[in-house]
Amino acid sequence: MTLKAKLKDLKNEGFNEMTHAFIAAKYYVYLTEVFGERGKKAFIHATQYYAETRGRRMAQKAIRDGQELTYKTYMAYGEWVNTPFTIDNELSNYSTIEGLSPDFVIEITRCPWHAQFVKMGLVEAGHEYCEHLDNSICRGFNPYLTYTVEQTLHKSASCIHRIKDQYYEETPKVAKKMEYVKDWDYHCGHSYWSYNEVTGSIFGEEGERVNQRVLQDFKEEYGQEMADKLATYKFTNFNVISY
Repeated sequence: MTLKAKLKDLKNEGFNEMTHAFIAAKYYVYLTEVFGERGKKAFIHATQYYAETRGRRMAQKAIRDGQELTYKTYMAYGEWVNTPFTIDNELSNYSTIEGLSPDFVIEITRCPWHAQFVKMGLVEAGHEYCEHLDNSICRGFNPYLTYTVEQTLHKSASCIHRIKDQYYEETPKVAKKMEYVKDWDYHCGHSYWSYNEVTGSIFGEEGERVNQRVLQDFKEEYGQEMADKLATYKFTNFNVISY
């Protein structure tokens, strides 16, 4: 069975990785539809803005805990884990380590974000999102780490992520700080309001209409209760951590 066929009748269960991807996908559709190339540039900028904020939160927690901002620390302080929904449906993230030295190289062959973009038939949107996301999270965490995304699942057989000059002798064993993992409603709220802020800032009233269209589509796809939950994050300061 192809991935697209598998996704055809998949019923969403609450906030999760695929809900998160839906928001970015809709912003790509409307920004490029309404504003063309400027919209694409705005989408990339908003993706980087969102991602760097996540990385900065991770760094703040690490600094508070007395940790150095190394790539091992970056892995430990990541704010998400796969949900039971994507695990049970065999759509959760799956990766292997393909290089240790001098560069740490990760190959990803399954991903719920990729699955959502496939479900929506949005190859270009998925590629642009994934090409700019993880390297921007890492840049927000520590701009002196060099993280590159060499290819994505949307246009290749796998994603290849390379973190330069790590010189590991063996695969690093890193325990994730589960106390810092955020619920997916928080991540979705952060995503929506980051794109919302950038879109409104660049395009004014026209941008606000795009924001409303994305929220309306989210409500139609996932229901009023989830849309209302998304709205509760409007005044959250995602740039800082809270105790």
